[in-house]
This record gives sequence, C-alpha cells and structure tokens, in this order.
Amino acid sequence: MDAASGRGARAKRGTRPAAPRSRGAEKGAARSPERGRAAGKSPSGAATLRAPRTDGAHARGGRSARRAPAARELPAGEPADGAEALPAPRSKAPAARAPAAPRSVAAVPDGAVSAPARRPPPAADALRLREVLSRLSLAREDVSEAAALVNRVVSRLVQAIRGKDSCFSSIERQSAGSYYERVKISEPNEFDIMLVMPVARIQLDESDDTGAYYYVSFKRSPKEKDWAKFLEEDGKLSAFKMLQALREIIKQEVKNIKGVEVTVARKKAGSPAITLQIKNPPSEISVDIILTLEAQQSWPVSTQGGLKIEQWLGTKVRRDLRFRSLYLVAKQNKREKVLRGNTWRLSFSHIEKHMINNHGNSKTCCESDGPKCCRKGCLKLMKYLLEQLKMKYPKELEKFCSYHVKTAFLHSCVTWPNDSDWHLGDLDHCFQQCLRFFVDCLQKSHLTHFFIPQYNLFSLEDKAKHHFLSRKISHELNNGFPVFHENY
Repeated sequence: MDAASGRGARAKRGTRPAAPRSRGAEKGAARSPERGRAAGKSPSGAATLRAPRTDGAHARGGRSARRAPAARELPAGEPADGAEALPAPRSKAPAARAPAAPRSVAAVPDGAVSAPARRPPPAADALRLREVLSRLSLAREDVSEAAALVNRVVSRLVQAIRGKDSCFSSIERQSAGSYYERVKISEPNEFDIMLVMPVARIQLDESDDTGAYYYVSFKRSPKEKDWAKFLEEDGKLSAFKMLQALREIIKQEVKNIKGVEVTVARKKAGSPAITLQIKNPPSEISVDIILTLEAQQSWPVSTQGGLKIEQWLGTKVRRDLRFRSLYLVAKQNKREKVLRGNTWRLSFSHIEKHMINNHGNSKTCCESDGPKCCRKGCLKLMKYLLEQLKMKYPKELEKFCSYHVKTAFLHSCVTWPNDSDWHLGDLDHCFQQCLRFFVDCLQKSHLTHFFIPQYNLFSLEDKAKHHFLSRKISHELNNGFPVFHENY
C-alpha cells in the first residue's frame, strides 16, 4: 500500500458517516409537512425549536393532545412552614370552567393566589355540589312561618323593654345574621336580633392589643339619670350590668306572651346574647338577642387598614360604609386578667349584611334581569361543611364557628373581585378555591379579621386544632366531600 492510499484509508476510518434516515421517517416527511414541523423541521427545511411536552404522550394522528388533568389547575397557595402542602383533588371528570383573570389585581390576603385560567365545563362533581346546595335551600312556607313567629315575640319584647327602663326607651330592633343575609342553611331555626341603643359622645379606650375590645365611657353625663346604675366607679359603662337588667325584663315579659311557649335559655359564659327558645312543634326556634350600642362617630384607628374592598365593591362604597354608625356589642374580653364584664367588642354585622346582599362587582349581579354568580352558594357550602364536621368531631372543633368561615369567604371575595371570577357554572371550582384559602389560613394559624387587620381570629394556643381541621377539610376536598352524603 503506497503512502497516498494509506492516508486515504486512515482518512476514511477517522470520518464518521452520517446516520441513515429510516424509511418511516422519509415516508412521513414526504407525506406530511406538518409532521416535519412536529419533528423539529419547518416546511422549508430549517430547524425549529420543539415545544416542551406537557401531557406525557404524543397524540395520535388527527387527534389533539390530551389535556393535563384539570385538578392541577386549582390554586393551592403556599403552605405554612412545616405544614404539608394541600394535594389537588382527584376527579375523573373534567372540572368546572375557572373564572377569567381580573383586569386589575386586588390586594391578596395571606395564603391566597390569583385567579387561574379558564377550564372545561362543569361535570359530575359540580352536579353533586348543586344537589347538596339545593337541599340546603329553605322552604318558603317554613321560612315565612318561623319568621312570623319570631317577629311576633320580639315585637312584644321590644315594647316591654322600652316601657320598663328609660335607658332602653330609644332601643330599636335590627335583624342580623345568616337568615337576614339569605345564607341560612338547612332549617329556619336560628335567628339573630340586635337591640340597638343610640349613645351620644362616648370615649373608647382599647382594652388589649387586638383593636377589637374597648372600654366605653361618656364624654358628658347622659341626660337620663338612670344611666348611673350602669356605670362603674371609674366611669366605665358596664356591659355586664346592662345585660343583666335587660335579661330580667325579658324573663318577666315572656311569661305574659300568650299562645306560644317562650323561655329564656341559661346564660352562656362570655356570650353577648340573651337566647330565647320558642316552641314551634315539631321543632324549636332559637333567637339570640344581642345588646348593641350605636355611636355616630368615626371608626377607631384599628380599622383604618381593613375593609379592603376597593377592587371588589369600589372605593366609593368603602367610603360610604365607613361613614355608617359604629356598633359595639356587650362581649367579655377573655384576655383580661380580672373578668369584670365591662368590655365591649366592635361589631360590623350591619356592614357584612350589606356586602353579602350587595355582593356584585357590577350593580346588576344576581338581580332579576342580571347575570347570576355563585358567591352565596359557596358561602352556604362552606358553612355546611364546617357544620357537618363539627357534628362529627364536636370536641376537636368546638372553638370554630361560622364567623371564621364568613371571614375567609369575604377575603376570597377581595382576592377574586370580579363577577366573572364567580360564574354560576363554576360553583365547584369556586367552592374549592375558597376552601383552599381557608385551609391555608388554618395551616398558618392566622385568619385576619376583615375589618381589623391587626386582629388574628385564630389563637396560637389552638394550633393543633387548626391543623386538625385543615386535615379534615383536605380529606373532604380530595375525596368528593363524603361528609355531605353520609346522612343521605
């Protein structure tokens, strides 16, 4: 072999031949330029970047790629330090369409996430939730009968209270609570009635660092001399003494009501309510009467950063609501070292009632000729879920109440402010979205008061109970809410 031929042989051995194209690839490329693009080639032969696969398998010819499971699109929020992240709910059926992202982003409370993209139409899970919701709707006849009975009893009591004590002469009845917010569930057997007393020029002094509890005193001596019997030595207005006087008047007057049996329930420690039990065979109606002071003055400084509804209901609505009267209910502050019964707690039930009954980002939401939303449906389901879990685990969940659920719901309304975020057909998605926010609050043991930002409604001493409820709600989320169907 000569030198030239040796060099040629060595050159051949050092050159790597190109990989031959398979027959199938040649046929596929020749048959369809579209497949050439899918394989990384443009029709002109130029190389293009391949999009990352999101569904785990190639679609067969002529079929669109399978969409990733819709349950993964649900917002989960960031778990608290050391807390287990909430898994996405399992659903074989396509999930309900998600609300459209809002044009303007509202302030997001702790643990919340922004609205996700739209999803497929509602399926079996959504239909089951609607069935549960329909069961919770109160029958009109039952509601009318119960409301008429309550009105009759309370009207009689208000007349008697006005005549028995000059301090109570200007008292007015105001309805509050879930029945009057039209989110009452199951049975019309519980009513909240506020007996509102106007008071002039009062001084408020905080009793702790929550910004919710206050001592009340008069800046000027009231015209009615009878007020003196309700004042402590230091001039503070005693909630305990006023409740005691009101309770005695009511206990005497219920004996004079004919045609219906009414009794006054035993006093509950720390409760601001005087509870009436009205016999209404075959059931019984419970009426909580709440003594409330009404002051025509500015809200305390602790409320300035609350009620963040600008993106939801509007800046003007927020301003108008903050111009409304200040309410204080007779409520013992358990943080006091010595329980004297002279503290009053801020109440915003009249504001909450207005917001829930006028909940739309647009003025026509849920009106007879306007678009319908699922906000109230979500609140009802959240309340029902907590109610059922409390029946199942009464000891572990005794410290939770519907106000915790309502607060989480109001924060959700701020997080997703647009009516399109609460489309009526998105009930299942929106309900799960609200629950995920609530679970995140439970895992962090922090639920901010909607009107008083510095006030945490969850006590850090009850972390174990918060985590217990978060686990139970997570179980319900991931298993199609079995607790809703246990009694049916």
